Amino acid sequence: MKPNILWICTDQQRFDTLGCYGNPWVRTPDIDALARRGSLFENACCQSTICSPSRASFLTGRYPRTTGFLKNGQSIPDTEVPVTRLLQEAGYTCGLSGKLHLSACHPSVSKGMEPRIKDGYDVFHWSHHPQEDWPVNEYSQWLRSKGKRYEARPLPECEHVVCGPDAGDHQAAWCAEKAIEFIEANARFEQPWLFSVNIFAPHHPFDPPESHLKRYLERLDDIPLPNYEEGELEGKPGVQRRDHNGAYANSKLYPFARMSERDHKYLRAAYWAMCDLIDEQVGRMLEALERTGQLDNTMVIFMSDHGELLGDHGIYLKGPHFYEESVHVPLIVSYPGVFQAGKRISALTELLDLAPTLLEAAGLPISPGIQGKSLLPLLTGTVTSHREDILCEVDEVRANGEARASGTMLRTETHKLVVHGPAPEGELYDLREDPQERRNLWNDAASAGVKLQLMERLCRRLADTADPRLLKTAPW
Repeated sequence: MKPNILWICTDQQRFDTLGCYGNPWVRTPDIDALARRGSLFENACCQSTICSPSRASFLTGRYPRTTGFLKNGQSIPDTEVPVTRLLQEAGYTCGLSGKLHLSACHPSVSKGMEPRIKDGYDVFHWSHHPQEDWPVNEYSQWLRSKGKRYEARPLPECEHVVCGPDAGDHQAAWCAEKAIEFIEANARFEQPWLFSVNIFAPHHPFDPPESHLKRYLERLDDIPLPNYEEGELEGKPGVQRRDHNGAYANSKLYPFARMSERDHKYLRAAYWAMCDLIDEQVGRMLEALERTGQLDNTMVIFMSDHGELLGDHGIYLKGPHFYEESVHVPLIVSYPGVFQAGKRISALTELLDLAPTLLEAAGLPISPGIQGKSLLPLLTGTVTSHREDILCEVDEVRANGEARASGTMLRTETHKLVVHGPAPEGELYDLREDPQERRNLWNDAASAGVKLQLMERLCRRLADTADPRLLKTAPW
């Protein structure tokens, strides 16, 4: 019997934002319970630290450089085939609520819904983000049906945080509601289904409900400051010093260098409050599965597309920054009676491994173009190792031409290498001796041998990312 698939993907949620990942501050009982019923991946990493390339990668099972999709603001080539389309063609009913972001969808270029390729979604409830920037933002329509509209109230105490809609009116709640409607509608059918829940939270602007933020503000003084040491960015790539003065080279956007300790605490409080809200919505969806008798035949995936620096290393948001806070994401997979329960998997894994995992779980062949490796052997306990290293890459261009920056990361269990461009800069960290990634060994003479070995491994990985679909049809 083919499993149903509930695929929950949040936006910009770093790995250490859940109780099951060791965060003592957040309230995430439902996701923690999901981890106890399933398998928690301790070292899952994204293939790009920005939205579109990461999403294109894990939906197709292909590396960003293979898809040619390395920037936000691009559109995925129509030759790419998302795994949702493969499942639909094999008989699955597929639906989506929230963000997709496989196409350029900024309001300046897309006046309506983002352009779609053949993505496989039979049901498509689209809301890229909660603000009313498009007439077809279905979340906005849902709010209007309730006599409301999206509003975010500035906090007088901190200009960098806003209070968003009440919990029941938040975009995360709408995404969950659409998933629940789909779950209920498909309960009486034997045809398997997949539903993608793409919640915009905890992406900036940091807009938790006031009710959720209040709990953290009551203990604001105790909230830890970002992982940053004064002078840390000296000897690191210039793009980091640039974004230290404002994310995305924008001096008005979370300029760490000009923010107070209290600002940093408010932002961390808001971010965690949004993670609490996400947990509540996950709980609602899991309850719907149980209530409709579908929990035991549904594979549930909880993950995020990439992380968030949240002031760590003196930078907010994301970009060509490959610290663990950006690259390392939560990944929990549950399938009762099939995958091991209560297991913590320490093997290095990549998000593009999910596409072949879904195909194999559904009993379908893994198409030749897919570069990921199925996680099923790890989930069923037949193996304990998976990958020797992780590849992550980004080529980001902002409106300001001087803001272009790119980078390619190779991470092993013990080291991390990042080659930056267009300036000839890089990073090298010994993750055993320096897990906080404070000391850049790129120009350290004593580390030259390790650097060369990692460069060779990176070259081999890049050589292996040629499109596997380009097969020979003749001997010459």
